[in-house]
Amino acid sequence: MGMFSRFTDIINANINSMLDKAEEPEKMIKLIIQEMEETLVEVRSAAAKQIAEKKTVLRNIRDMESRVVNWQEKAELALSKSREDLAKSALIEKQSCTQKLAELNEELAQFDEYLTAVQQDSQRLQDKLTEAKRKQEAYAIRQQSAEVRLKVCEKAAIHNIDETINKFERYQQKIDRVEAEVEAYDMTSAKDLTSQFRELENDDNIEKELEQLKKKVVNG
Repeated sequence: MGMFSRFTDIINANINSMLDKAEEPEKMIKLIIQEMEETLVEVRSAAAKQIAEKKTVLRNIRDMESRVVNWQEKAELALSKSREDLAKSALIEKQSCTQKLAELNEELAQFDEYLTAVQQDSQRLQDKLTEAKRKQEAYAIRQQSAEVRLKVCEKAAIHNIDETINKFERYQQKIDRVEAEVEAYDMTSAKDLTSQFRELENDDNIEKELEQLKKKVVNG
């Protein structure tokens, strides 16, 4: 069973209020549209049936109008032939056809009234259906927008992670370069210090050799 018990329930329904109270408005609007479309099909089917019956009534009216004219002509013919009895019988038939014609015209008026009401109701239902579909489109747009925002956020998060990693790698490279410079400086400093001690040792050896040479010269 649908959410609407009768046609007027749909027409008088406050779609926005129903959706505001719904736990899953997207599913609710889908059900509302489905029931509206089904109801519209039923209304149109009923209208088509009434239109077909109206056409039958119109044919009967044309036929009855023709009979009224026919019996009128027969009555006139009978009087022209001095057959008052036949003229009277023809007028009785004419009266019967005229009464049936009035009934058919009344029935036709009822069909016209009903079909006018159906046309108005169908338009109101169509307007409600259009309103519901616009609401559904709005939900679809909101969902698409949310999905796009989510993707942007995900990409931004990935970008931030990548940027953080890149920054760390750049900092690490800077640290490596500084450490290398320190090591290079230490190595250079160590070599210079060794050279200085070597020079001192060489100077000491030369002084010793010089003293030995002096003693040799003096003693010799």
